[in-house]
This record gives sequence, C-alpha cells and structure tokens, in this order.
Amino acid sequence: MPIEFVCKIKFAEGDDAKGASTEGGGTVMLDGLPRQKGSMADLASFASSSSLHGLARVLGTSGRLGFRQTLWGLALLASLGLFLYQATWSTATYLERPHLAAMREETRRELTFPAITVCNVNRFRFSALTDADIYHLANLTGLPPKSRKGHRPSELQYPPPDMLDIFQRTGHQLEDMLKSCNFSGQNCSSEDFSVVYTRYGKCYTFNGNKTSPKRVRQGGTGNGLELMLDIQQDEYLPIWRETNETTLEAGIRVQIHSQNEPPYIHQLGFGVSPGFQTFVSCQEQRLTYLPQPWGNCRASSEPVIPGYDTYSVSACRLHCESTQVQRECNCRMVHMPGNADICTPSKIKCVDKALALLQKSTGDSCPCETPCNLTRYGKELSMVKIPSRGSARYLSRKYQKSEEYIRDNFLILDIFFEALNYETIEQKKAYDIAGLLGDIGGQMGLFIGASILTILEILDYIYEVSSCTSNFNITKSSQCTSSRTAGLCLLRDDSSSLYLFFISLNLKLGS
Repeated sequence: MPIEFVCKIKFAEGDDAKGASTEGGGTVMLDGLPRQKGSMADLASFASSSSLHGLARVLGTSGRLGFRQTLWGLALLASLGLFLYQATWSTATYLERPHLAAMREETRRELTFPAITVCNVNRFRFSALTDADIYHLANLTGLPPKSRKGHRPSELQYPPPDMLDIFQRTGHQLEDMLKSCNFSGQNCSSEDFSVVYTRYGKCYTFNGNKTSPKRVRQGGTGNGLELMLDIQQDEYLPIWRETNETTLEAGIRVQIHSQNEPPYIHQLGFGVSPGFQTFVSCQEQRLTYLPQPWGNCRASSEPVIPGYDTYSVSACRLHCESTQVQRECNCRMVHMPGNADICTPSKIKCVDKALALLQKSTGDSCPCETPCNLTRYGKELSMVKIPSRGSARYLSRKYQKSEEYIRDNFLILDIFFEALNYETIEQKKAYDIAGLLGDIGGQMGLFIGASILTILEILDYIYEVSSCTSNFNITKSSQCTSSRTAGLCLLRDDSSSLYLFFISLNLKLGS
C-alpha cells in the first residue's frame, strides 16, 4: 500500500541566503532558497563576478546602495561618459576619412624617357595654301585670296574641303623644321617622330611608342633629347583680321608627358622662343591616390574611354570635348577622338559655342577624375641666347640662311633628366579601422577597465535574464502534475511574495 507525504514550507522573499544555484522557471537558488533572475540580489551576484571595474563596488554583495556605493556609482558614470565622448570623437574622425601624403625618392640605373610633343604655333604654311584652301579656311584665317582679282564666280564651285588633307598638306613638315637631332649621344631623325594632331594642327611626338619606349642611363645635359629647329616664320600666315584662331606669337609649343596619355598641348604645354637655347631639366613623379571613400580617384579596373587604351585626364577632356561638339554640331575637330566627320571651317562658330558651354559647366556634365596611378614630370627651364656672334656666320654658311634669319627662326631645345631618380608621392590613410579599434580599446580600458569580453558578459547576462523571465511566465501558468517518482513544482504567489514548495514523495513498499 503506497504512503504519500505532503510538506508545505513558506519563505519570505527578502530572507538572506548564501550560495546560489539556477533552476528552471527563472529563479536562482541561494542557500537552497529561490530568488528570481534579475532581482537586486542576483544583479549584485553578477557584479561581484563581472570584469567591469567599479560595478562590484557600486552594488556590493547585497545589492543595497549606501554612501560609498553612491560615490562609486558617480565615479563609474563619469568614467563611462568620458569614454563615450572619446569613442564618439574617434568614430567621427574615422568617418571623415583623413589621409596624408608620403613622399620618398628612389634611384634607378635607368629611367624611361618621356614622350615629347612639339607643335609649331602656326597651323598652316602660307605657301602651301591654295585659293580653294584659303576660301574654305576664311573663317579660321581671315585671309583674302592670293589673287588680286579675288575669288571669281567661276571658282566658287570648290569641292567640299577635306580638313584632314588640308592639315596634313599645309602644316609645317618636320623634315623642313628639324635641323639636327640627338638622343643620348646618338643621332636621330624625323623618322623617330610620329604625327599627332592637336589644337595647333599637325604636331610631332618623339618616343611615343608604348611598347618599346626609349630609356636613358645617365642624367644631365647631353643625355636626353637635343633638337635644333627652324620655325619658318616666313611661312606664317599674315594677319588681315583677327579671328579666334589668330596667333600673334612665334615659336613652338612643347609638352612632356607619359606614353599612356595623349597630348593636351594647348593647355598643358609650354612655349619655346626662337633665338634661344632652352634647357628643360625634368624629374619623374609617380603619384598614387586613394580611391573612394578615402579619395576621389578613378581605379584602373573601371572601363577605359572609347578611343584610348588607358585612362588619363587628358583623354577624358578630349572625349568630353568631342562628345559636346558632336552633340551640338554633328562633327568633331581634327584632334578629337571619334568616327564623326571633321568639322569644316563653316562650323567653327558652332564649335566655339559648344566648347564655351562645356567650359561653363565646370565639370558637372563631364567630370574627369584623377587616375589612382599617375606619372607626371616636373620641369625647370633656363635659356641662353643663340646664336653667338661667332656662330652666326658659321650657321649661316651651313644652312645657307642669313644671320638675321637664323636669329629670328632657329632655336635649340635640350630636354634631360636632372638625375636618375624619381619621386613617389603616395596618399595613405591617416586613420584606418585598426587605429579606430585601438583607440576605442585603449579608452575603454583607461576609463572603465573593460574589454570586448566584458561586453559579451553583459550581453550574456541580459540574454539569460530575458530567457529565464520568459520561462518563468510559462511555468507560472502551468499546473503541477503528480508522478510516481520524486518531483518538484515551483510556484510564486505574487500577492504575498512567498515561494511555496510542494514536495511529494511517493514511497512504494515492496511489490
């Protein structure tokens, strides 16, 4: 016959207890007595074992607040406020994406010589122009016909102009301009130059081959490119009236650039005057910029501009100008990329208007970003007058020109590396994610003595409290069921704040 014992025990919620164990249903057992998870006593128990400095001093062991605990609490709050302020400042600094520039100089045994583009500032040779050319180029040159009788009505039926042919045929020919050429002690000729078209018409580029550029193994004068040129002032167009394309100067325009970018000589070139020997000392500069969000450069992985193998600011500007002119005038200028027809002189006003609109847009319609990797060349220019009195007669006999002609038309251009070294200017992150985490971690340890593990402790405690509270609410609404084995049913009376334990022990005497 089974015997059943029923025991009823009541405990007050505020009784002191020592030792703790966790049971299901959201309670903690202290000295065998249950306390709800998240109560002050339980929080004090967590604080005593937490790695957060000062928290145990604030809550003590019983969870009661006294004068000392209040002072510790104020100190903890002040330290926490300072930490949050410093952490916010560090985060704001990181979000500004600051960067700095690091410069260094490196030496090499040899360097790639840059591309040199040379243009005569006069577009068309007067002797090469026909009456038909003058008729078609009237809007550009403002010239009257060569014949004193003018353009006769029978001659007005000229065929449409072939602008590429006009530039090729009437531009200054390098074979006539180049009097001597020397590169690193070896003679060179016009065959070492390639034809390129710019705003100045027919121009010539030395060392423009990307696959096999020329290299130098020594710096200083005489170890680069030395040219003697005749600018042929007697072929310059006479000025009858001013136009947008009228030039008042005499000489050549020169641009020093890398093989990967087209010449943009009307804006980036420098002038060389006849009657002088101009020395140009160069130094290569390799620039590296940061991409977004740290910078605003264009990565090499982005699509290239149509008509060019590599991206450059010059290529982008030429593409923007070509697109704008084709949109407004349905043609392009001779130096612009694309497959459209070359604009005739009759459309020069339309071209000028389109380029003016592009310039007023301040880059909004066609922004040209700086490439992330860029090579440019710093320059220092110096000049001496030529010819000297002693050499004027010699040059006059050699080239069968008068001494006055040589003074007015001859120039020498000497381009060389100052030394076989180059500068690297690299943008670097002044404050990256590693620096941000290091600063926040140092401030956290300094002000509140915490770490990442401390944060995990707090999060784990919050999760445990919320989980146990949820389980306790489910247990409270359930009914206790009897069993043939020893069991435990825990209920809480909210009105009296007492815990009731019903222990049922079923003893079954031998079978």
